[in-house]
Amino acid sequence: MSTPDWVQDAIFYQIFPDRFAKSDQNPASSMQFEAWDSAPTHHGFKGGDLYGVIEKLDYLQDLGITAIYFTPVFASAANHRYHTFDYYNVDPLLGGNDALKKLLDEAHKRNIRVVLDGVFNHASRGFWQFHHVLETGDASPYKDWFYFDQERLNGKKHWGAYPTTQEQKALQNEDSLSAIGYRGWWNLPALPKLNTKTPAVREFLFGVAEYWMKLGIDGWRLDVPGEIDDDEFWREFRRRVRAINPEAYIVGEIWHEAQRWLQGDQFDAVMNYLFTAASLSFFAGSHLNMNVVSAAGGIKDRVRNINAHDFANEIDRILNLYPPDITASQLNLLDSHDMPRFLSCVNGDKDALKLAWLLMFTISGAPCLFYGDEIGVDGAHDPECRKAFPWDESKWDKDLREYAKACIALRKEHASLRRGEYKRIYAEGEVMAFTRSYKNENVTVAFNVSNEEKTIELSLSTKPHILFGKPVIAGNKITIPPRSGIVLK
Repeated sequence: MSTPDWVQDAIFYQIFPDRFAKSDQNPASSMQFEAWDSAPTHHGFKGGDLYGVIEKLDYLQDLGITAIYFTPVFASAANHRYHTFDYYNVDPLLGGNDALKKLLDEAHKRNIRVVLDGVFNHASRGFWQFHHVLETGDASPYKDWFYFDQERLNGKKHWGAYPTTQEQKALQNEDSLSAIGYRGWWNLPALPKLNTKTPAVREFLFGVAEYWMKLGIDGWRLDVPGEIDDDEFWREFRRRVRAINPEAYIVGEIWHEAQRWLQGDQFDAVMNYLFTAASLSFFAGSHLNMNVVSAAGGIKDRVRNINAHDFANEIDRILNLYPPDITASQLNLLDSHDMPRFLSCVNGDKDALKLAWLLMFTISGAPCLFYGDEIGVDGAHDPECRKAFPWDESKWDKDLREYAKACIALRKEHASLRRGEYKRIYAEGEVMAFTRSYKNENVTVAFNVSNEEKTIELSLSTKPHILFGKPVIAGNKITIPPRSGIVLK
């Protein structure tokens, strides 16, 4: 097995640090931030920090979480921190390196693993090596760390990290290299693209990965790794990371099929947005809001209303794209910081969310909750999907949270739901069912997305035990309540 064994049993929780929890322990807590309960903005900071996460670890443990994936935590002038200034220092607004060290200690005491976000394709305008070139031009020994226009390097054209009005206009029609003098990721001036063909850049980035692995993190989520179009870069990255921790999890942000990176020599898994799209397409039904979904970049063209037969076909396809151990390690998710929340995509229909959760917690792959989904936090595209977590429990949907907890407990209690062989057994109209089998345990999972109860007939050797849901069983006939799922053993 090339993937970490622990991932198949993991329950992930994605945290956007600025928006999850804030603590008075953080030296930066006295600074001026946006009001916690105010609407999120593109550039504003709410002051969430890693000490706040430490104080909420008991909450996560009670929910059943065993692994946390953090969006970036390194020093940056952006609230999302994908504009890295300093790869070797946790942002002071989050509590600095001491906060991360304490978080790792406290999380590991609770058997909760921690995966950090690695942004290695691009840096920021404040990154020292980039700033050095801006100051010294062609004389800088860092000039080959990025992609620069030679005339700017020689001082023959306007030079600077903040484009003039004329340069901004040029960006609309030209590549950033000619428009502003350096290549930015997606032509964004704030995100100068690193030249990973330069040996010194490669060593720098591998060194960053090694440093935090040695500090005790449990893996890396890789931001836009497909933009580093170099398989050997990622092979070496894997070798360096795994040399420090053979059980490290490496998961890439790839929104489409990812066979190229999932041969066992680069990533262990990708963020499974194919699963996201399939879940929206089947469970939302008439509640699907394509106006909201249209903002979900990488999946919007995959989402459409489908019946049980087409859904089952798509699940079969997804589960057979990669070798079994890689399929079992995919990071299955319903939403993230990069797309509208599932609840908003389905016009607030909580039955659709519950149905999708039940699938996510009974299918192959590591399930991942986006912070706040479990209490009913909604939100359209960025910045709305990045709301602050409401710690006032009167604002929680406690029924939703109990349902999420029950799904998590179900997965933990039954190894077949984590490691079992998958077999589709029914897919007609608005009802789909499958089995998971592991050792001597066989579990049946069924979904009814209709607004009416549905009765299906399955081959049952003995009367099954009801693990989840409220079916009515009469011989081999099983009646499933409207818009709900059941689990039998």
